[in-house]
Amino acid sequence: MNRYRIPRLHLVLSGCFLFASTQLLSAQENEWQKDKPRPTPVTRPEMKQLLEKMKERPERFVLPPLTQEEKENPDPRAQSYEGRLSQLYLPASGGARGYLQFSGSSPRTAQSTQPNRPVLEEDPSVTLSYGFKTRLFWIASRANNCQYCLGHQESKLLAVGMSEDQIASLDSDWDAFSREEQVAFAFARRLTLEPHLLSDKDIDLCREHYSERQILEMALSVGGNNAINRWKEGAGIPQSTSGGNFGGPNRSEGDSKAHSYLTDTSLAFAKKKSMIIPSVTTVGDVPIVPTKLIREDSLSMQEIERGLAKCASRTNRIPTVTEDRAREVLGDLAPEGRIPEWMKLLAHFPIAGKRQVNGFVSLENQLELSPLLRAQLSWVIARQNGAWYSLAESQRRLTQLGQTPEQIAQLISLDDTIPGDRAKENRSLRPEDRALLIVARNLASSPVVLTDNQVAEGIRLNSNRDVVQTIHYTAMRSLFDRFTEAAGLRSEP
Repeated sequence: MNRYRIPRLHLVLSGCFLFASTQLLSAQENEWQKDKPRPTPVTRPEMKQLLEKMKERPERFVLPPLTQEEKENPDPRAQSYEGRLSQLYLPASGGARGYLQFSGSSPRTAQSTQPNRPVLEEDPSVTLSYGFKTRLFWIASRANNCQYCLGHQESKLLAVGMSEDQIASLDSDWDAFSREEQVAFAFARRLTLEPHLLSDKDIDLCREHYSERQILEMALSVGGNNAINRWKEGAGIPQSTSGGNFGGPNRSEGDSKAHSYLTDTSLAFAKKKSMIIPSVTTVGDVPIVPTKLIREDSLSMQEIERGLAKCASRTNRIPTVTEDRAREVLGDLAPEGRIPEWMKLLAHFPIAGKRQVNGFVSLENQLELSPLLRAQLSWVIARQNGAWYSLAESQRRLTQLGQTPEQIAQLISLDDTIPGDRAKENRSLRPEDRALLIVARNLASSPVVLTDNQVAEGIRLNSNRDVVQTIHYTAMRSLFDRFTEAAGLRSEP
């Protein structure tokens, strides 16, 4: 698979664009840059400064005034910016809960008696610990430069008893952890940044320490982490002042006292560079660098067809359950006729897997985005992720909706500045659809490269609802792409 050139929007940390950390932070203090991604911190002290600045992040959507019903709702989250985005613009089954079926329940959440924190039924087939999967969540968020989620995982790791230096080691010194965790960390990083480069060797290394079901659980957990990174970044959620009520091991539930990420960093880690963020070797001694967006040459349709042909003949890395077992687990969710490979894969988990299947089915049945736009979005997202099984599924959907190869090829490049005949082809896409496809493409590539201005353009040409649903769809499909590609699923006949 590595021989195929996968088009991706990279986080490139270029030495030609280095600024002192104080200059970059000062620029953010004066004006939140709407046309550029936020800078990437290379070292831990600067990371903490940017986490703290996220509390001042401007919201991307202007919401209508609170209704009387919302004001009387006892759940404070119902009045929050994020809660209202979900309530106003997503179906009841949408929102962040659908991304995190496999991330593990916080012990604090499990003990909660608050009606606004429902506890999902546990699946005995889900065996990896909450603390372990939170470390994977931290790594995914660091790789994606999702400063909202990174801040929450920092707080959660403190709450489960990790020390400041142990958390710092996640970024720059994996030797502080066991061999089996190091293998899992590498898997999480690659699945986050380079799902198209995940190989049989990566899975074989995991098999030395984990069962195949646990490897699938990790892929689903990290895929969900990537999904929520994209929701939080895409929607522009400001960091909570309380650190998500996870400020430390002695913090009580509901304690909303403001906490600060600006804690001391020990000398041993103060200048150590991250080993997680991409291209860190180019940054020299500068602790914060701009995030630069570079687009590679597009993958041609001929190359895509060769990749899809290879996907049709490959062998699943992780076996699926039998058709009969899948029907037993899924019940009414099982479609008539042949059950897709992705459903049979999720059926390894009778409770959490069934919930996840329901989430994907609801995604297609309940959003107000048209079937054609959803198929176009899924194709663009899968192409960015190099997710061949998902790309094959998306291409089949587009063909069934009457799209010609020429129309599908238009989705390769969505920018205005296209030379020659490609510009004429691109004009057949409606401007409002193209704006939503750009939101999905950039968000799929890496959460932080989607800018405020690109979201604003999507809203201008469409509506709050259309853009919020596009962000949610991109998040869910980014999860879908990662676990199906990690399993190396063969495309459907």
